[in-house]
Amino acid sequence: MIPNHKGEVPAALLLLPFVLGILPGTGIFAGVNATLLYWAFIFCSFVFIFLNLKYNKLRVYKQRWAGGCLIALILFLFGWILQVRYNELRSADHFSKLSAQYLVVRINNEPVLKNGLYRFTANVEENLSAGHQTASNGTLLITIKDSSAKRLNYGDELLIPAKYNAIDPPFNPAEFNYKSYLGHKNIFYQAFLLPKQYSVIKTCAGNPLVAHSICLRKRLVEKLRQNIRDTDACAVASALVLGYKADLSSDIMEAYSKTGTVYVLTVSGAQVAIIYLVLAYALSFLDRFKRGKIIKAVIIVALVSYYALLTGLSVAVCRAALMLCLVLIGKTSRRYVNTLNILAVSAFILLCYDPYFITEAGFQLSYLAVFGVVILRPVVYKWFSFKNKIADKLWAVCSFSIAIQLAIFPLCALYFHQLPVYFLVSNLFVILPSAIIMYAGVFFLLLPKIPLLSPFLSFMLEKTTVFMNKVLAIIERLPGAAINKIWLTTPEYLLLYLVVIMLWYFWYHKKIRWLKIALVCCFLLALSFSLKSIRHAAAREIVWLNLKKHPGIIFKNGNSAIVLTDLKQTDKNYKYSIQPYLDSSQVRNVKVYDLNNDINTPWFRKRLGLIQFLNTPVFICDGQLDEHALPQKLKADLIYVSGNPDLSLNSLDANFNYQTLVIDGSNSDKRIMVWQRLFDSKRIHYKILKRNKYFVSVSN
Repeated sequence: MIPNHKGEVPAALLLLPFVLGILPGTGIFAGVNATLLYWAFIFCSFVFIFLNLKYNKLRVYKQRWAGGCLIALILFLFGWILQVRYNELRSADHFSKLSAQYLVVRINNEPVLKNGLYRFTANVEENLSAGHQTASNGTLLITIKDSSAKRLNYGDELLIPAKYNAIDPPFNPAEFNYKSYLGHKNIFYQAFLLPKQYSVIKTCAGNPLVAHSICLRKRLVEKLRQNIRDTDACAVASALVLGYKADLSSDIMEAYSKTGTVYVLTVSGAQVAIIYLVLAYALSFLDRFKRGKIIKAVIIVALVSYYALLTGLSVAVCRAALMLCLVLIGKTSRRYVNTLNILAVSAFILLCYDPYFITEAGFQLSYLAVFGVVILRPVVYKWFSFKNKIADKLWAVCSFSIAIQLAIFPLCALYFHQLPVYFLVSNLFVILPSAIIMYAGVFFLLLPKIPLLSPFLSFMLEKTTVFMNKVLAIIERLPGAAINKIWLTTPEYLLLYLVVIMLWYFWYHKKIRWLKIALVCCFLLALSFSLKSIRHAAAREIVWLNLKKHPGIIFKNGNSAIVLTDLKQTDKNYKYSIQPYLDSSQVRNVKVYDLNNDINTPWFRKRLGLIQFLNTPVFICDGQLDEHALPQKLKADLIYVSGNPDLSLNSLDANFNYQTLVIDGSNSDKRIMVWQRLFDSKRIHYKILKRNKYFVSVSN
């Protein structure tokens, strides 16, 4: 429902300063003194109370804006305080600030097996040092390479050595910032354990309700595995009904992502609505009793909350469950319910519980999608009118999809760097099958094994999921199925949303000034895109990558690039560390070679270890150099040392005139330390890539 006056949505308006207060704590102001914030909050609250007590005497009603500004400031400070307090690193008892030989940790989620490694997070309970126990706190990411770790469960307490490392920042350009991602979950350190490096000292020490829900979900997922033969269909059904995503393959994720239907794999509003409809129908007999509606609402709220817990308490399902509970409470008490107010109140409650939710893509996408349905969908639906009921129903479904895409496409472009083209078609083939899967899945998992009925439900579940997967795979392979390699700057992202907002105002109010503002924003966007393309096309640079044990150099000449590495383009490390830079730099023509290959192009030549890139000579040193091996010195502006060679400074000085040495991560720590001391003593310019950021050199 679109509000006609701001007084209809007070919660939505008050949420804005609260959210703006949380944002400084996630950025450059994260280390601000909390005491100052407390005193500012107390002072503003005192002034607000005083002005209300002296409302008539001071004639505050003549400056109505003062009260609104004070409330906004109080909420702003409250959000900032919540964010600062939630950061675990600010605690004096954080395990990283206390000395320890061993740590006592408690597993706080379900261990997941992937690529032969068990990974989970754990709360640090105690630091042990020389027989002394010190209570501590903090979250630690633990990875175990041990087949016996399959017996670990939520709530188990482990004794592990206090050997952990800080999460690495992104080392390569445009690489995903995993450190920031985990930091927003209060995870700043990780530990890698091998067999016999840990021991279980206690079991079932966690929350019994959470432990029961995790065990129940395991049993339900196993029931699906036993009755659905197609592994991809089983994985999709588990994700759609139970929120279990560990079995989803990369191919399935890519198909759903490129077709704009990845939301199906996340338990959210649609699943919660189906659960509500099933419960409302099953409990409809209670409506005949005097207090039946209240009892019915209490049961539904309790069961929907447990379903949210069962599916892993993702942000999307928490939002949907919380909104449903608030709507039920409002309707049961016969109160007027405004969807935007409910949306804002649910966001406020979730952010009070965890202010870092504001940084999660799932939180932002979930709320923007609902906002689009509430605000944009009525306007989109009025674009066309059909007398035919079937056509009208189809357009109603399409209007939902268009409204959601309008609301979230700038965010999708910012985070995922791609936009689906055939989202209308794919959504038409997803809405009905996903509903069938949800209903069949719920009844199949809830009911005991019943002859004829149970096999029929599992058959429907598998065949419908297989059909949906195949249709989306076909759509994904269509020409131009997705617009890829979209890399937005923050100003461009904000301008895109400004265009959407101005166009909505134009369609709703029919005033030309909003269209003019939208056109100005489009012009600024086009200008920004053009300048960025010109800058990338003019760039001539060498990017020396940190790929840990692998060599990696990118020679970029405008929109073309040559990559020297031993990684294949299909390799996960290539896609994670190299491809993002190529995409963000608008490189269209890429050729990948091994370091041993000889190459000859108009702007790049390589023979053995000698490279000529435009006007920049480079030498790759991946083996031992003999002193005075060359009849005369060669000019090499940069020398790339890879493969841990027995490098002699005398041999380099005898054979090359060079300016900079670049040492990659494939060299051993011991040799790097020796070289570093030698280079420092000789005042030689060098760059060490191991555990450091990439290095860019410009070629003219």
